[in-house]
Amino acid sequence: MELLDKIKKDAEIMQLIESSGGVLRAMSYTEHGIRHATYVSNTAGKILSELEYSERDVEMAMIAGFLHDVGNVVNRKNHGVTSAILIYGILSRLGLDYKDVNDVVTAVGNHEEYVGEIVSPITAALVIADKSDAHRTRVTRQTYDPKDIHDRVNFSIKKSFVNVDKEKAVISSRIYMNKSSSVMEYLKIYIDRIVMSEKAARYLGCEFRLYINDVLINSPKEMVKEDK
Repeated sequence: MELLDKIKKDAEIMQLIESSGGVLRAMSYTEHGIRHATYVSNTAGKILSELEYSERDVEMAMIAGFLHDVGNVVNRKNHGVTSAILIYGILSRLGLDYKDVNDVVTAVGNHEEYVGEIVSPITAALVIADKSDAHRTRVTRQTYDPKDIHDRVNFSIKKSFVNVDKEKAVISSRIYMNKSSSVMEYLKIYIDRIVMSEKAARYLGCEFRLYINDVLINSPKEMVKEDK
C-alpha cells in the first residue's frame, strides 16, 4: 500500500484529520479523528478485498476511508463534499494518477447519507465502513453526557465489526450493546445510515444484514410494493 503509506506520512493530511477531529470534539460530537479514519480505512479495504476486487480498488477504498471526514475542519454541514474538494489538490500533489484521484474524490463526496449516492464499489465500501463505526471508544469518559443520545448509544456498544461472506453474498454489521442504551435509541440515530448501507451492499451484489446482540434487525431483501 505504497500510496496509502505516503498519504499517512503527509503533514498536511495529518493536520487536517487532527483539526477536523478537534472541531467535532468542540461541538460535542463522537470521535472523528485518527481512530475513526483508521477504522473506516481498514474496514473499507477489508470489504473490497474479501469480495476479491483488485488491489488498486482496495487501496483507493482505504485512501477514501482515511480522508473522508477532513471537510469537518470547514463545517459539519455537507462535510463530505467539502472533504472531496479539499483532498483533490492534495492527492494530485502527492502524485496519484488522475483516475485514482477522481475515484477517491467521488467516493468521499458521496459518503453522507443525506446528499450521497452509491456510484462505485469504492463508494459502497466507504459507506458501509463509515456507517458501521459505532463503539464506546468514540466517547471519552471525560466528555460523556448521559443526556446525549449519541453518547449513550455509542458508549453502550462494547463490540462491533463487519463480516463479509462472499459465497453467500452477505455483508453483515454486528453490534453488541449493554443496557445503558437500547436498540430503539440506536435506530433513532442510525436508521438513515442503515438504509444507505443496504443500498451500498446491493451495489456490491450483496445483502446487508444488521445484527444487534445476535438478533437480525433489518430485512435484508429490498422491499417492493405488492398488489392487493
